[in-house]
Amino acid sequence: MILLCLLAAATQVRAEVQLLTSIKPLQLIAAAVQGDTGKPDVLLPPGASPHHYALRPSDIRRLREADLLYWIGPDLENFLGKPLEGRSGTSLAVQSLPGLSLRHYGDEHEHEHEHEHEHEHEHEHNDDHPHDDDVKQDHDHDHDHRPGSLDAHLWLQPANARVIAQRIASDLASLDPDHAQRYRDNAKAFSARLDSLERDLRGRLASLAGKPYFVFHDTYGYFESAYGLAHAGVFSISADVQPGARHVAQMRERLKQAGPSCVFSEPPLQPRLAQTLSAGLPVKLAELDALGAAIPVSTNGYEQLLESLAGALESCLR
Repeated sequence: MILLCLLAAATQVRAEVQLLTSIKPLQLIAAAVQGDTGKPDVLLPPGASPHHYALRPSDIRRLREADLLYWIGPDLENFLGKPLEGRSGTSLAVQSLPGLSLRHYGDEHEHEHEHEHEHEHEHEHNDDHPHDDDVKQDHDHDHDHRPGSLDAHLWLQPANARVIAQRIASDLASLDPDHAQRYRDNAKAFSARLDSLERDLRGRLASLAGKPYFVFHDTYGYFESAYGLAHAGVFSISADVQPGARHVAQMRERLKQAGPSCVFSEPPLQPRLAQTLSAGLPVKLAELDALGAAIPVSTNGYEQLLESLAGALESCLR
């Protein structure tokens, strides 16, 4: 009898699956699947870069204690590879899931990467360049987006979010069979809501096709391909480095040729360069937050992420 009571108590304590994601967008997808059975946790705090995050001791503890862990993969959070070795719970790099629609930095962006290399070359021969470390930071960023490498911002494609949600539902069902049907139903409802939202966004964003806008990082390709948009150029520059005068002039010339346009930065920082580039030109400055830092964690959070991107584009480009 005592043994049965202890087992019952242990079952009650174990009622909620501890689910951890590396970044906020994966947390939002997981929240849609988990519903009211629990709340997924997220590793990176708001404003932290998934490219260059340094784990704290408390982060290591959360990695160890989570039953389920989802991250994009080594093409985004390369700081996670070694800490996840030997972890006892389930860990999944979602970029390896079958059925994803993946894109790579390739031919359509080669002219932009050549532009970035020209920028780096200028830095290396500019006597006014402040620090060698700043040159290395630019090289590191370029390595992340080198031609042929995977574009790891795959969560911005709704079809990929469906694949991720289905896998999360399957994993949750295995760990928590009492709620298995609820997880499957939540994933199905999530997919249906995305169907409706995609139809709406395609209609709303259709009129923006061909309107010029520029970004500071090549982050939005999945979202753009889903809704028929395309940026006119990428200003891939470290926020801590002021480029040489010749390079600034070249970028301003690109903006002049584009005419009325928008330049989107990513929160929490707007590069100082944005003000310099847009001064005296018919250019609006705005933000696109691919990580959804300000979006509440809820069953509809992922849809709100897509809505926020669409709204920012509409507001600036109309």
